[in-house]
Amino acid sequence: MKKGLFFLKVGKTRIIPLSVKLVSVFVVLLLLSNFATNFINLQMNQRQITILSNKILVSQLKDIYTVVQNQYKVYEFSKDIDSSLQAIEMVSRNALSYENSIVMGARPGASSFFSVAYEDPFIRFPDELLLLEMKDSLSQGIDEGSIRFSSSKGNYFGVYKYSPEWNVFIIRADLIADVEKSTNRNFIIISAIIILFTILFLFAGLVMFSKILASISTITKSLYKMQQEQKLSLLDLSNSSNDDISYLAASFNSLSTTINNLLGIFQKFVSKDVVEAAYKEHSIRLEGSQKDLAILFSDIRGFTYMTETLGNDIINLLNIHYDKAIAAIHEENGIIGSIIGDAILSVYGAMGSYKNNSLEALRSAWQITRVTASLREQMIERRKEIEKQRPLTEAEERVFQAVLIDVGVGLDGGKVFYGNIGSFERMTNTVIGDNVNSAARLEGLTRLYKVPVIASDYIKEGVESVTSQFTFIELDTVQVKGKTEGKKIYFPLDSLTTDAETLEKYAVFSEALSFYYKGDWTEARKLFRASKLELARVFLDRITIKQAPKDWSGIWEMTTK
Repeated sequence: MKKGLFFLKVGKTRIIPLSVKLVSVFVVLLLLSNFATNFINLQMNQRQITILSNKILVSQLKDIYTVVQNQYKVYEFSKDIDSSLQAIEMVSRNALSYENSIVMGARPGASSFFSVAYEDPFIRFPDELLLLEMKDSLSQGIDEGSIRFSSSKGNYFGVYKYSPEWNVFIIRADLIADVEKSTNRNFIIISAIIILFTILFLFAGLVMFSKILASISTITKSLYKMQQEQKLSLLDLSNSSNDDISYLAASFNSLSTTINNLLGIFQKFVSKDVVEAAYKEHSIRLEGSQKDLAILFSDIRGFTYMTETLGNDIINLLNIHYDKAIAAIHEENGIIGSIIGDAILSVYGAMGSYKNNSLEALRSAWQITRVTASLREQMIERRKEIEKQRPLTEAEERVFQAVLIDVGVGLDGGKVFYGNIGSFERMTNTVIGDNVNSAARLEGLTRLYKVPVIASDYIKEGVESVTSQFTFIELDTVQVKGKTEGKKIYFPLDSLTTDAETLEKYAVFSEALSFYYKGDWTEARKLFRASKLELARVFLDRITIKQAPKDWSGIWEMTTK
């Protein structure tokens, strides 16, 4: 036989079920309250039953309406309207139940057709707006119903029916105060006594329950705070009593710790949009859709040399680099698609960013190059400090060259498939499309053209549609391996941080490129040399002859990926 909670212990503390405490207090209070109220009810057995239940207004109105219709026939024969009205009023007076009861025949905007009351009958119906509403209802085929209105005597309720022969609304109504008068006195006395006892019992109950349920109040406030912050935390159990609520709270704390640990691990291994979807929908499905995204592909140059030189220490260096690079991506609403060795793939626009996804990707690209440049500068400063004391050994020189991280970034975008693929046993978030491959190829071209970032037309058009901060220097028109068409590629210069001399060099380069496209390689060669850019060496190595071939299209076909 299983033991109940009453017999369980947590350490040396016995768990007393909260229900036992609540029921015990509730039963005592309930018995006291019932004994008191029933005793009062027995002593006040002279309470009158309302007369309203024995007087059906609808039945009275029906009788009056029949008389009104009959008197119209009499009027048609005799043409004596006064006699007909006297007969109607005589029958109506017999239907009066209270001193302020009324029977009326009323028309909108006119004096009463007839009005019957014990004293001071209404000359006009007191609520002209109600008459107009009744008239509107009549146009919709509704010629009877219940009504409420106010007068100088108080609030009335009653019923009405329209007489088309007399063109009048027949109204039978009673003053609400008259109906309630006979029961109000006893009701007030009973209510006062019940309220008094209820307040006393409620006060006593609140005092007792506040002590018993003090821990629940603390737990409720903590849970409400967690709900508002959308974050699990631990409940404060320092002042909790030895009941099953405290036991549940302790179990919650254990569960909260486990979930936070799992959630922390989960967030580190999946992208932000997957975490958000899992939190909102409580599930992750194998699904995806086409989206217009910007793609960033970043790779570390000379990684093979670094691996051979640093060995296992390459992991520490990569983590330092990734810590800053991933922060730069997240800062611009980017989502990490994958991390493959020394390469990072990220996408922009998947989470419905309110900014321009091309601009976000470009800003991330430049921030990644800045943080890697900052890391190189730190290494150089460290070398200078060492060399003040002694020269580097050959092994130290190799390590120094290995830790000088340099990256290339390729940017492209367009329609891609974005979603979850795999199986229900193992799935991953991925982005698939030709533009993804293109971003990787553009990153590879940064080594050839000696620039840190290369972007496509998609990125150029997207950025230029929202800002003039970046100047896109056309680098070349290339046909990458596996493609049949040429594609313009650009180096996006930040005009806010680039000096005038550098901008002038790229202006000369752009002029040289235009002659290169035209096939005037002699003039192009002069201008490439005049630009004094390392980038120009790529073209000088190509155009070793004076003029371009006859079939020259301006497109350079790449032989490697």
